[in-house]
Amino acid sequence: QVQLVESGGGLVQPGGSLKLSCTASGSIFAGAAMAWYRQAGNQREFVAIITRGGSTGYATSVKGRFTISRDNAKNTVYLQMNSLKFEDTAVYYCNKNPANWDRDYWGQGTRVTVSS
Repeated sequence: QVQLVESGGGLVQPGGSLKLSCTASGSIFAGAAMAWYRQAGNQREFVAIITRGGSTGYATSVKGRFTISRDNAKNTVYLQMNSLKFEDTAVYYCNKNPANWDRDYWGQGTRVTVSS
């Protein structure tokens, strides 16, 4: 069964931190590079990627503030978000990379709201 379950979102003040988690079914997680994406309104964007071996990459907008990690034994990928800004407000999703917004399966996402 294909499954992606994101959690950890919430309301946070600017400058605050959150840690997101995503548990994926083995059919998605096994052998795959995993990534976090976000959608704010109609705007979708890539946030961060981690290969199975642990190499990482980040969007310019989050580099130095966000850290992606994964636990292969738990089929789980994490996103530590520090120094959050208003513009980080979005629904955050995880998935394999690459992933197609229209053709691939997506979980329900977890909403992050940065507000004072």
